[in-house]
Amino acid sequence: MEEEVKVHGSWASPFSYRVIWALQLKRIPYHFIQEDMANKTPLLLHYHPVHKKIPVLVHAGNPICESAVILEYIDDTWPEKPLLPSDPFHRATARFWIKFIEDKEATIRRIFTTGEEEREEARKETLEVLRTIEERGLGNGKFFGGEEINMIDLVYGWIAVWMKVFEEVLDMKLMEGLEFPRLHAWAENFKAAAVIRDHIPDHHQMVLHLRRRREELPQSPPN
Repeated sequence: MEEEVKVHGSWASPFSYRVIWALQLKRIPYHFIQEDMANKTPLLLHYHPVHKKIPVLVHAGNPICESAVILEYIDDTWPEKPLLPSDPFHRATARFWIKFIEDKEATIRRIFTTGEEEREEARKETLEVLRTIEERGLGNGKFFGGEEINMIDLVYGWIAVWMKVFEEVLDMKLMEGLEFPRLHAWAENFKAAAVIRDHIPDHHQMVLHLRRRREELPQSPPN
């Protein structure tokens, strides 16, 4: 059974963790295949010949690509413990906020990839994105979906985990509790959930990894 589901990903990739978290939440056994993006395996190139990116979920020999698409596939294939609401309106709203952060990911990552002169502008744009999430995206529960983690939380999860890494690497404050109390509380709740806490990369190793990335590829976004 374990071999029926495989995930081609990277220990440092937030997009890979979306898939891992979803599989863990649904208790789906899987085999993780660590990819070196500088030396991609022939299988990865075979499964995703278009963009040649991670993550790729392989189920019963069939590859599914792009993390948000993979999450929907997982939810459709294993409907127990659903990741999206059943109500059509709430389901559409969830998809809106997933699309929102997908559109804004490049904006946030600009903090990491730009030089000193452009970084302050990138920081302001990132704070505006965080402010929108704080004021419009979060409800009154512990998570985006209320009291249980759902697909929105998984897609936004990289903010909870990786934003602190960005702050340390760049020596810059972004998601402070005083300015974004609801977002900060959500991030702490998300990271404290056992299924998340037990499946996140080591903070110190991530700091070292992203520092190396900045030295080697200062204009390239992190994996």
